[in-house]
Amino acid sequence: MLEPGAWRIAAPPPYIIIILLLFITTTGSGGRTEQRRHRGWNPVEPSHRWREERRSYTGNQPLSAGVMALIPSQVLRVAILLSYFSILCHYKALDMPAHQTYGGSWKFLTFIDLVIQAVFFGLCVLIDVSSLLTKGGDSREQERQLRKLIGLRDWMMAVLAFPVGAFVVFTFWSLYLYDRELVYPKLLDNFIPQWLNHGMHTTVLPFIIIEMRTTKHRYPRRLWGLAAVCCFGVGYILWTCWVHQVTGVWVYPVLERIAPLARVVFFSVMTSVICIFYVLGEILNSYIWDQSHTVKVKGE
Repeated sequence: MLEPGAWRIAAPPPYIIIILLLFITTTGSGGRTEQRRHRGWNPVEPSHRWREERRSYTGNQPLSAGVMALIPSQVLRVAILLSYFSILCHYKALDMPAHQTYGGSWKFLTFIDLVIQAVFFGLCVLIDVSSLLTKGGDSREQERQLRKLIGLRDWMMAVLAFPVGAFVVFTFWSLYLYDRELVYPKLLDNFIPQWLNHGMHTTVLPFIIIEMRTTKHRYPRRLWGLAAVCCFGVGYILWTCWVHQVTGVWVYPVLERIAPLARVVFFSVMTSVICIFYVLGEILNSYIWDQSHTVKVKGE
């Protein structure tokens, strides 16, 4: 069980700012905004259709007065991106023996997830900036490039950012509550402060849910999406096995305590869990934006 004070966060100013932004933003509705069609919009003109469509897929939507968010989604994405940069810099600066062994930080799924989240939110910020710079323009080439970025962002959200982030949060705290020595030995408290632990294993999920809530994302076909998630999961399993083959030590203590057959079962269950999170992310995304569409129709 968690010891008294385990949830206490002693954070530096940047981390406190992010938590405050998270709290304030959830008081608004983010992406559940009223999407009104422009008067005189020509449905035949592709560029006009694209401008109208991209407002929902870039998060650049007008907020109705009744659901005005206190912080624009673009500002929040920048703040979250800076938060991940801060967390990664603090983590890499830690003088931990595990960082000096084969594989370094890259053998830990938590670190890989942090990199995924940083790249994802960096892509979101790039799309926001590109959308702002091309706003009002008629260049089809710019629109085509922006479509590609949006497609890549949506793919990352569906296949990597949400399922991997949710998986890290769920599995870490489940094992931590059961027996922290299986995943996060008490010795690590001497190296990793509590605020950094929560930055790596707690705030990941709220951040990605807020992004899902503020911007509409298109998911790929479920079969292809699940195949991509499975490839990621199997790839990481093979990587951990290779690290064990080279060093003779498993990345996580829980793998040291179970028999070889149990490891196969464990890996299979974990792969199934991350696939479940993919489906849950798809369902949640559909629910958020179907509800938004229902509210819009009723308001018209």
